Amino acid sequence: MNAEVAQVLAQDPKKTALVALKTFFNIMEKWGVKNEQQMVLLGRPSSGTFFNWKKGKVASIPVDTLERISYVMGIYKALGILFPTRAQADAWPNKANQAFDGQTAIEYITKGSLVNLIHLRRYLDAQRG
Repeated sequence: MNAEVAQVLAQDPKKTALVALKTFFNIMEKWGVKNEQQMVLLGRPSSGTFFNWKKGKVASIPVDTLERISYVMGIYKALGILFPTRAQADAWPNKANQAFDGQTAIEYITKGSLVNLIHLRRYLDAQRG
């Protein structure tokens, strides 16, 4: 676990969870990501938990979930730096990419592994130079 993530979570777990999840769901809406794919990105919570999170009903979230959200946020930020408009940045995750064997970034990161999120983030950071 990242020490920074643990420190933030320990300060106010409910507030951290609410802000992280609200940000995550806003990004998912901009990217047009389906609920099933969102659940994978969040580490596969139960359906009940997932829909409670979407409604803002949360006391805390697992550290793994917070880490996953932090990668999604980093990807979102990197795209905003790489593209001249937010519309272009938000369209990119749904376009086929040779770097991911012709898959879209969304298809690649929703395979379920945290490693895929990490790889995409590093790929975008490398593109930034």
